[in-house]
Amino acid sequence: MIFTIAGKELKALFASPLAWVVLTFMQVLLAYSFLRRLDDFLQIQPRLIRMASPPGVTELVVAPTFATAAAILLFAVPLLGMRLIAEERRNQTMVFLMSAPVSVTEIVLGKFVGLFAFLMLIIGLVTAMPLALGGGTALDYGLLASVALGLSLLAAAFAAASLYVSSLTAHPLVAAIGAFGVLLAMLLMGETAGDSLRARNWPVPAALIQVFSPLKNFEPLAKGVIDTYAVICLLLLAATLLALTIRELDGRRLKG
Repeated sequence: MIFTIAGKELKALFASPLAWVVLTFMQVLLAYSFLRRLDDFLQIQPRLIRMASPPGVTELVVAPTFATAAAILLFAVPLLGMRLIAEERRNQTMVFLMSAPVSVTEIVLGKFVGLFAFLMLIIGLVTAMPLALGGGTALDYGLLASVALGLSLLAAAFAAASLYVSSLTAHPLVAAIGAFGVLLAMLLMGETAGDSLRARNWPVPAALIQVFSPLKNFEPLAKGVIDTYAVICLLLLAATLLALTIRELDGRRLKG
């Protein structure tokens, strides 16, 4: 049933003009960023050849492009996820969905998987750009896999946050603004709180607060370092937000 709901949500996204606008905008912006960095790399390549161990195209072109994609997802995911539950509530169709022979967990996971599948399409298109260079240059496939993994986990955390905020309101636009606010607050407050706790020599609370700083956890993966703690933090953040969404909808169903 999860994949049935996910398929329905994925079809709804492809039928939405907003989703196509977001997808087109991201691809145009990321393609421009990629080609611009590639042109800069070609211009400085004569100087790189004279270096003992120069950085390659993956470090100077591919990794920064994925970092740009991470920043764009901060704005794009709230727009893509705003209608998942909020629109169901606004159109009074959530009542029928909740009364169907399907659990709240399946509803939430189905909607999450549908949105995440759409985001994986975006990440796949981003990954295809550097792979197109594979025949003419030496790519660091380990770094490429690491940064693609990091962006996928980041997208999962962003999608879970957007889904949770969408469950709190019946207005999609409010859900989009709220989700962006939540993500921005997590990025800023998580980073600030972590630095403050580390300055006070409180490493354990600082490590725990890192869960709420998704971009901080993306950084080591963007450098080709598979940091197990960073991966766990991103997964834990997504799982926590999904659990909160399930609890919110379950509470509403009990209230009738």
